[in-house]
Amino acid sequence: MSTSPAGAQVVGRLAAVLRAVSTSMPQGITTTQAAKQAGLPRPTVHRLLTALVAEGFCDHDNTTGHWLLGPELYLMGAVAAERYDISELARVHVAALAEATGESAFLSARRGDETVCLLRHDGAFPIRSFVLYEGRRFPLGVASAGIAILAFLPEASVERYLQSNDLVSEYGEAHSVKALRQKVSETRKLGYSVNPGLIVEGSWGMGAAVFDASGQPAWALSVTGIQSRFEPERRKEIGALLLHHAHELSTKLRLSSGAITR
Repeated sequence: MSTSPAGAQVVGRLAAVLRAVSTSMPQGITTTQAAKQAGLPRPTVHRLLTALVAEGFCDHDNTTGHWLLGPELYLMGAVAAERYDISELARVHVAALAEATGESAFLSARRGDETVCLLRHDGAFPIRSFVLYEGRRFPLGVASAGIAILAFLPEASVERYLQSNDLVSEYGEAHSVKALRQKVSETRKLGYSVNPGLIVEGSWGMGAAVFDASGQPAWALSVTGIQSRFEPERRKEIGALLLHHAHELSTKLRLSSGAITR
């Protein structure tokens, strides 16, 4: 692929389209939806998706008209998983959080300026929040996992991110620079983040950062549920559980750092 500015632009557009398709799994996404998510003209997105199908990176369902991730990505992902995927190490902690709290528990990974959900495990409580699910992406600072990760990045990185990203237009004033600074400060003080229904009213979340071998927040464990299940005393209990499992998982990752890196 060309390294000229035009070539770099094509790579960026392809990446944006693939991310849009990945967030729609397993049902797939229409061309119009993909164009909206990628912020690109519909004809451009259709051309890119058609090219990705030809190379095996996407599939097209002729019945629904939806685009889906293709077999080539699965093969590449299987190879990359040996280096980047911590799911097997984390699975026991996600399950333990769900069992102990009765809520839905998650593992999310940092990918640049976003988090992407890798694992979900539902607890016994019958009422659930479906704001977060496998493959769902949010910007850093949005949802409990993204808040937890942002809070423990180096101060210069936090400020650079806050100054270069506008989250208000999509997520509201609760995600202004001033509000996020307050969230970062609160999270550092508590050790864990609290999202009091800032994405969907009544859907609360809490998260704790998981650190890689170099001490950087690369993942997060989180728990979500309905507001009535997150009273102050219970938040302390859930926070303690999150910190315990995040510490245990961080320790495992540090010990196995020869095999797993971010």
